[in-house]
Amino acid sequence: MGESKRRKTALGEQYGQDSERFISWIPITKNQAEKFIQITTKGAWIGIGVMIAVWLTVRFIGPAFGFWEVY
Repeated sequence: MGESKRRKTALGEQYGQDSERFISWIPITKNQAEKFIQITTKGAWIGIGVMIAVWLTVRFIGPAFGFWEVY
């Protein structure tokens, strides 16, 4: 018998339902908390990439066009 069948027989009617709450008094499940962490982590890395691109533009490309004088 496979693992999913064992889980299904062990959980009974609760099989496939949403997981338990992350904190009992906050209506957020563990799955929702994990998804939130994944999305915010991806957003943070995108923000870091954009910040680096802007910094490179201002630091190197801007002076090449004469916008800022670098001494």
